[in-house]
Amino acid sequence: MITMNGIKEGAKRLKDVAYNTPVVYSYSLSELTGINVYLKLENLQRTGSFKIRGAYNKLYKLRGKTKNVIAASAGNHAQGVALAANLLGMRATLVMPESSPINKILAVKHYGAEVILSGNTFNEAYIFAKQLEEGSGYSFIHAFDDPDVIAGQGTIGLEIMDSLKNVEVVFVPVGGGGLISGISVALKEINPKVRIVGVQSSSAPSMFLSIKEGHIVEGGSLQTIADGIAIKKAGVLTFEVVKKYVDDIFTVDENEIEDALLHLTERKRIVAEGAGAVGLAGLFKRKKEFRGKKTVIVVSGGNIDVNILARIIERGLVKSGRFIRFIVELPDVPGSIGKLASLLGTVRANIVQIFHDRFSRDIPIDKAIVEISLETKSFEHQKEIHKLLRKNGYIVKEKG
Repeated sequence: MITMNGIKEGAKRLKDVAYNTPVVYSYSLSELTGINVYLKLENLQRTGSFKIRGAYNKLYKLRGKTKNVIAASAGNHAQGVALAANLLGMRATLVMPESSPINKILAVKHYGAEVILSGNTFNEAYIFAKQLEEGSGYSFIHAFDDPDVIAGQGTIGLEIMDSLKNVEVVFVPVGGGGLISGISVALKEINPKVRIVGVQSSSAPSMFLSIKEGHIVEGGSLQTIADGIAIKKAGVLTFEVVKKYVDDIFTVDENEIEDALLHLTERKRIVAEGAGAVGLAGLFKRKKEFRGKKTVIVVSGGNIDVNILARIIERGLVKSGRFIRFIVELPDVPGSIGKLASLLGTVRANIVQIFHDRFSRDIPIDKAIVEISLETKSFEHQKEIHKLLRKNGYIVKEKG
């Protein structure tokens, strides 16, 4: 049972442990969407996500009952449990999928926990962790389907209301449902008129499907950049809470998550992980419904692998006409590359990278191939570049 008293008690325990993260008004997002947009920045939380709240609240209540805890996680819950165990003098073992981002694995080890890699998904890691729990003396710390964990996450709801008493809508990422369960209980108990909107990846839509069908449904490929919410099956407890308190839940696809992630990075200078950007993706998708509403988006975490972030940025630049990569055949004579570079300079195309190949077997003996990457201003700018190259006798092959 999740109660307001339980959430308030959790807030007292977390006072000197978790940050009261800021709720920041976004002028640019508000202007773009016609909604009064505020961001609850849990990406600035200790361990880089909200998970320390629920983990610490749960482990605190286990003091004196156990010294050894075990959990399964794709990364953020693992970091929360590892840090909480470190602070409370407990020993933590975390079972993580083999596909977990290396930055999250290293962070868990940094907090002093043992890491065991097992399976390719959270579900497979969970099954193995439960097997290890049997007869081992470990206490299992569930990532989302536990009342103390949920109460800890609910402290975010209290902070939102303290910062913005007249909030009307709150967008929350959904995986197994622990975060939205805690937040929705806190907010609805204070103000039943607040609209709680859950957003889930279409590649991991268990909670969405479960609410739609009226019973818990497994579903999804789990192949998503929002790895923090790639959960195969919603929780039993969280399903009941979501069914009672959450007003709406829907899904967003990978392109929508990428676009939101890129927007946060480029326009807001906010580093978020895929799961952390899902709420904004949902707002973009359904913005017409919330015109003029005072709306909070929970940015739940910022633990993104920098290599993935770099690829998302490049893909976003390509989609917006600000990056292009193509191949040009040149005469294999001195000055050819310089001539090409000078020509591109006349139309203000910024060269990012050049790869020069004159040895491949399929290239004529008197020719060379140049693969070139350019920063451009727009799709019109790219058309101008292509036209200029053709006019000067170059054969251009665009590369995706």
